[in-house]
Amino acid sequence: MTHPQSVPEAATSDPGFHPVIVGSDIGVYALTRSFHEAYGLRTTVVAFAEPGPIAHSQLIDTVLSGTAAEEIVATLERVARERRGAGHREPLLLQSNMDWVVRILAHHRSALQAAGYVLPYADMGLIDRICDKAEFSAVCTELGIPTPATVIQDFATADEPGWKPAPVGFDYPVIAKPASSADYHDVHFAGKKKIYEIASRAELDSLWGSLRRAGFRGRFLVQEMIPGDDTQMRSVTTYSDTSGRVTLRCSARVLLEERTPAARGNPSAMIVEPIEEILDAAQRLCEHVGWHGFANFDVKLDPRDGVYKFFEQNPRIGRNNYYLTAAGQNPTEVLVDDVIRRERREQVTARREVLYCVVPHRLLRRYVLDEGLRARVVGLMRTGRTVHPLRYVADASPRRRLYVLTALVNHVRKYRRYYPASALQANYDAALRATTRRTAAGQETR
Repeated sequence: MTHPQSVPEAATSDPGFHPVIVGSDIGVYALTRSFHEAYGLRTTVVAFAEPGPIAHSQLIDTVLSGTAAEEIVATLERVARERRGAGHREPLLLQSNMDWVVRILAHHRSALQAAGYVLPYADMGLIDRICDKAEFSAVCTELGIPTPATVIQDFATADEPGWKPAPVGFDYPVIAKPASSADYHDVHFAGKKKIYEIASRAELDSLWGSLRRAGFRGRFLVQEMIPGDDTQMRSVTTYSDTSGRVTLRCSARVLLEERTPAARGNPSAMIVEPIEEILDAAQRLCEHVGWHGFANFDVKLDPRDGVYKFFEQNPRIGRNNYYLTAAGQNPTEVLVDDVIRRERREQVTARREVLYCVVPHRLLRRYVLDEGLRARVVGLMRTGRTVHPLRYVADASPRRRLYVLTALVNHVRKYRRYYPASALQANYDAALRATTRRTAAGQETR
């Protein structure tokens, strides 16, 4: 379905491509906005529904599709045919912000390229390997990149009599999550979550039983829980060009994460800052495996030893990708120069300090307990160095503004329900205790 809305002012020259994105969340809109800022383009969005982040946008032509692989591919082929039928011959630059969709696109690469699409992704085998959290942990070990202590639970033989889960050799509470989000996507059972915080062995056994009965036959990870609140988390985004060189790097300190079961772990507020240690580690990993395209990494600073520990690599730019554009490095320009213009770029690192925030500022101030960090956040707010990806002056119809306002109000309700102040304080105190113990131990050794 296409919205008959006015087209924003176009770029002065033909950019030589047309962007197509599969998905419909805030990250899809953010990438659409970045394309528009750089090239003045509308984007075709192939979506499974038309939720608030993309609804009523003047930047988007929405085409609805089913969620099965063959439906997605057929819809993309139809979009290509219709554009050719309308006289358009430019290549179609394809992106998605969902792991399982990226796998579909990579698997059907030949058919989509024949239809006129450019797919800036690694090959299917590498995507499956590096985006499996168990395999990612193995590569990190090979390169000397720290990760949390991990136990891998394989459900491949869970149908066999006498099957027993692997023992966990570290203390509870622990974190449990699927090794591959794509393998987990179609598994359904009561209480399903993206990430589980497990308080006891009995709780973990209950989860194993639910997964076994639901027919899950992939792998799950059990990892030690690194103490600390959301401000211990870091986000890293990279782009690797067709030669395997990392040409774009960006890192940020997370301030607050989403807490609803479906969105658990997605940052909702971050400060962009270059953290060379983790930027270098992410670059080393991408170039070691021969990655191509965007990658997004979750990292946490362990207050017990002061070491940054990598959790996972995602085969996409990430839901919060607008933090790159806000920091002065529009990722669409790096992408287009690589796969459309075939230009070899020098590496750039985002260095502009900016607050990326999708929650009310008052709520964020309440959830940042460290006084020094809160003062830094307030300073960015007061000087206007803050951005919300959905607030775009070129796409600010009354319905868009109303949606953003409603979403901000809903965030207050969600955090009150899923992350009350008592839980926040407990997480912060755990990190503070761990940091104090490390500092004391360091002083004793001097």
